[in-house]
Amino acid sequence: MRPLTLAQAVAAAAVAARLARGRRRLPPLRPRHAPGLALSVVVPARDEERRIGPCLRAALADPAAAEVVVVDDASADGTAALAAELGARVVAAGPLPGGWVGKQWALHQGVAAARGEIVVTLDADARPAPGLFGALAAALDRHDLITAGPRFVCDGTLEQALHAAFLATLVYRFGPIGPATPPPPHRTVANGQCMAFRRDDMLAADGFARVRDRMTDDVALARHLAARGWRVAFLDTDGLLEVDMHESAAEVWREWGRSLPLPDVTGPGWRAADLAAVWLTAALPVLRLAAGRPSALDLSLLGMRWLLAAALRRSYTAPGPGLWLSPLLDPAAALRLTTATLRPVRTWRGRSYPPAGSASPDASVRTKPARRDVSGGAPPVRPGRNAAR
Repeated sequence: MRPLTLAQAVAAAAVAARLARGRRRLPPLRPRHAPGLALSVVVPARDEERRIGPCLRAALADPAAAEVVVVDDASADGTAALAAELGARVVAAGPLPGGWVGKQWALHQGVAAARGEIVVTLDADARPAPGLFGALAAALDRHDLITAGPRFVCDGTLEQALHAAFLATLVYRFGPIGPATPPPPHRTVANGQCMAFRRDDMLAADGFARVRDRMTDDVALARHLAARGWRVAFLDTDGLLEVDMHESAAEVWREWGRSLPLPDVTGPGWRAADLAAVWLTAALPVLRLAAGRPSALDLSLLGMRWLLAAALRRSYTAPGPGLWLSPLLDPAAALRLTTATLRPVRTWRGRSYPPAGSASPDASVRTKPARRDVSGGAPPVRPGRNAAR
């Protein structure tokens, strides 16, 4: 057996074993209407005026949310004004300290400002459905940190095809979400678009400060807390959460593609192994098919990939032709994964950050957030009272 064929067979066995975990997964969240929870929703926002509206309207309409806090991270647009107009409590982020990434700094302040026993964090492009917050709160009886898998909104065939090809690289490397047996901490994955935890526990762990310099903050937080003994779960929301991440295929390529390697939370050995698995099992079969020389193993892998495309239908609000075309873009996804691995990008929303781990010693000092409530004072949250309205 030639070395390349042997390597492909080994990679195929590893990927097949990961996919097989999908037969035993934790059940998806089910809507639970629990008005009167002491639950705070925290939304970090920087220049999100164009897309934060649906998120806030949905969060404010859920009786389970006692308050909705928007942490305005020095937005240059009308994010803060819109959030206050809709009824959220707006907290102005303090100056960004050295060694911090902006999102972690905003979340760090948002959790400190929250008044609820339970905190749910949402990205501005998330759209929670009624019953999501109650479901997350109930799941915290069994878990300490929950991140939620949404359904994605894609506006065109090419955008969905590229998005699904990128998503498939994650499944090939880590398996489906919600494994019944938790992975080891260094292979834990998470989705920072929606997280839930108990406020006091997160404050005691100082979680966001511990991962303050990581661009892949969600996975960094989950891995750090899992290593400390937290019960970390990545659960399917089964339609209770939608996310409209990007506006075009070009934006999918540029913005999501760069975070796929998880460069600042994954060691070089695992990054190399993950790259090899994607190239050998996803990209190579398509390239050989295009050249008219697929092997029997290539055809088997192509069949497995289209079965995955079928399984990913539930990951999209409107699965269309792009989903079935996505395997043909696997070589492009592998190329993007490679370039992002070799040349990690550490810029976001007009800010550039030094490499992780290069912060000065004083950046690790636990800083008491300086915050200013720009939407007026509010009484402490109590069960049965929705302070956001």
